[in-house]
Amino acid sequence: MSDPIYETDIFSLRAAMGDGRLTARAITEAYIARIGQIDQGPGGLRAVLELNPDALIIADARDAERAAGQLRGPLHGIPILLKDNIDTADGMHTTAGSLALLGSRPVQDAEVARRLRAAGAVILGKTNMSEWANFRSSRSTSGWSARGRQTRNPYVLDRSPCGSSSGSAAAVAASLCAAALGSETDGSIVCPSSFCGVVGIKPTVGLTSRAGVIPISSTQDSVGPHGRTVADAAIVLGVIAGPDPRDPATAAVEGRFVRDYAQFLDRNGLRGARVGVLRSGKVFGYHIDTDRVAAEASAVMAAQGAVIIDPLFTPEDVPMSDPAEYEVMLFEFKAGLNAYLARCGGDLPRSLAELISFNTANHEREMPYFGQEIFLMAEEKGGLDSPAYQDALRRSRDNARNAIDSLMIQHHLDAIIMPSESPAGLTDLVNGDHFLGGSSALAARAGYPLITVPAGHAYGLPVGITFMGRAFSEPALIRLAYAFEQASLSRRPPRLLPTLDLP
Repeated sequence: MSDPIYETDIFSLRAAMGDGRLTARAITEAYIARIGQIDQGPGGLRAVLELNPDALIIADARDAERAAGQLRGPLHGIPILLKDNIDTADGMHTTAGSLALLGSRPVQDAEVARRLRAAGAVILGKTNMSEWANFRSSRSTSGWSARGRQTRNPYVLDRSPCGSSSGSAAAVAASLCAAALGSETDGSIVCPSSFCGVVGIKPTVGLTSRAGVIPISSTQDSVGPHGRTVADAAIVLGVIAGPDPRDPATAAVEGRFVRDYAQFLDRNGLRGARVGVLRSGKVFGYHIDTDRVAAEASAVMAAQGAVIIDPLFTPEDVPMSDPAEYEVMLFEFKAGLNAYLARCGGDLPRSLAELISFNTANHEREMPYFGQEIFLMAEEKGGLDSPAYQDALRRSRDNARNAIDSLMIQHHLDAIIMPSESPAGLTDLVNGDHFLGGSSALAARAGYPLITVPAGHAYGLPVGITFMGRAFSEPALIRLAYAFEQASLSRRPPRLLPTLDLP
């Protein structure tokens, strides 16, 4: 087997280790070699910030356990990359892409990292990300961090990888790992997955623990997987889901999660399903090819036996994007980040105020392209007992939940679909990101799940379709997403083109 890891899924890697064709060490070495070949250096993807110095030691230990007949779980010997906002108590840093936290050595794994280790995964390294999860400046560029510089899109290198889980999605797309973890507050898993042509699952808030994850929003943050297939993402989701005393939001998951989401992979899962097409706000109509891909995806689902309800609209008093969401995030970011920084060891900023001072003192390295006006706005906010915060939370979260719930109940829906994003635009460090539309805002505000699946292409750039459901409806969404994926087979491997050759 000349290239044992290129476009290889987790089921195949497990089978190869099971019958002795591969070892965890051989798989890990192959990923490390590929990272060295196409990711590192001036012309590389820059998706991976650092490799775990213990990766091969862990792989050898998993091989020894396999030889002794001891398998830890469904990811035994499988290399996984983690977004650089997820704590690991090992030789790696956790920085959110910022030089301010370089040197941070968490004393405890994030709960999702602990669960990966317990399931036998080889934690391969940390991925680059939009610094501070794109919550430092309104003029930021997705995939850029002071620590890792600019992540590139593996389909066309001068195109945006989106963010903030830029490196995680790009690394999975380019076969630099078997799967990766990202995090989402509003679009940070869905958008990079769509731009980079991979599957992304943004779980219900509370299905996966955020303990040990650098926060933005306690009511919207969620940790989820990127995979090249729905099956790979489902396997990883089953490992990281479940309650955690360190994250009170996970108390709601008791009795509402399963250990094996792969059991819902059903090629006939669309047969008889009721699927609604949401057309509110900037969900359709912002790009002709995005609309085309969504129409083709809807036709595939209908051909597989789904009942398509089109169009759906949210109530007029529930916009897809609400300024109240931004208020919620500003309040929660200050509270959550101050709590996280207070627990960090070493000579590091201990508060958002100290972080602002660090950025100002290191302006040339930290802020060469965009500033920190979001930090400054967040610092001006009061505590979470503020009436302004409580009112914004009610308007943002409750209205979004009511809109999704009422649509799904009224039309007896199994899921709501919409195009994930436009095709990737050019990376622009001078002017920052330019987004035409998207699919993440309503579910983000509600704390509800999303799955994006590759659905087509425009000029060679991937375009995804998003499945949205009610709280803890991941089993139904995985069933539908897998059936669509298997019927459409839309994903194509990236070619690392330097730019598009347009007529």
